[in-house]
Amino acid sequence: MEIKWLKTFIVAASYENFRKTAEELFLTQPAITKHIQRLEESISSKLFERNGKSIILTPAGYRFLPTAREIVKKYEEGLETFESWKQGYQQKVIIAAAPQIASSILPAILRRFMEKYPGIEVLINIIPSFEIGEEISSGRADIGLSRIRPIHPNVHCKTIHEDSVILVGPANENITDNNESNVLQKYRLITHNHPEYWDGLLKTIKNSYPFVRTMKVNQIEITKRFIEQRLGISYLPTTMIKEELMLKKLVEIKADKINLPTSSTYLITKLQTNEVLTFSEFLEEEMAAL
Repeated sequence: MEIKWLKTFIVAASYENFRKTAEELFLTQPAITKHIQRLEESISSKLFERNGKSIILTPAGYRFLPTAREIVKKYEEGLETFESWKQGYQQKVIIAAAPQIASSILPAILRRFMEKYPGIEVLINIIPSFEIGEEISSGRADIGLSRIRPIHPNVHCKTIHEDSVILVGPANENITDNNESNVLQKYRLITHNHPEYWDGLLKTIKNSYPFVRTMKVNQIEITKRFIEQRLGISYLPTTMIKEELMLKKLVEIKADKINLPTSSTYLITKLQTNEVLTFSEFLEEEMAAL
């Protein structure tokens, strides 16, 4: 039995179509047929019923499919572990991070962590905050860094940082002399670039400034570029705009009527392995210094 036969079987079972399987695997249809035949000979069971161009799984095919998936999964995990060992790693931690965190505070923290713990391999998955709880709950990641508190009951969640939110605008002439009311009349308000605070904040803003014009942009990095090009203004977490403020690409506009929210960073874990504890403790120390 060969792994390539099992992979062909798994893809064929998902499509129940040898032509689509061939396209997916960049093989010819005769090659697909040969793989399936060899696998059927190996386990002495017929896996598909063939009716012209159509195929369906047999009862044996349905029964064998979870086994095939498990064998391929173990094989690929074993190769990953061996490759990590060749690179000198003794441990591995998978981090699921929200884009807002990955593009701001995380790179510097990771650099210092990897310098201190060179034997721990770090893998980063960038996914939206609202998906991170499921990623940890299902075991696909060891640590989650999210802007949203998860709803999953089987994970641990801890607030590790509270970030102030400020109103920022383009660094052009005269804007620093304007107040909140003036800039909200002059510029569009770029909203919903943060997953947690915008619904409540926008309601508050519209109560005080019903004339405000808005534009939804669902990423902070894009929002910052838009503000630099004078397309609008926005309320953003200070850690996300520290560099732009320092370089005078953006400027802070003092709030007047609006009570500004805060932006939370959540550490989400499930299994408290040694590497998870090591990274979590290091991260909390780093966040305390922000």
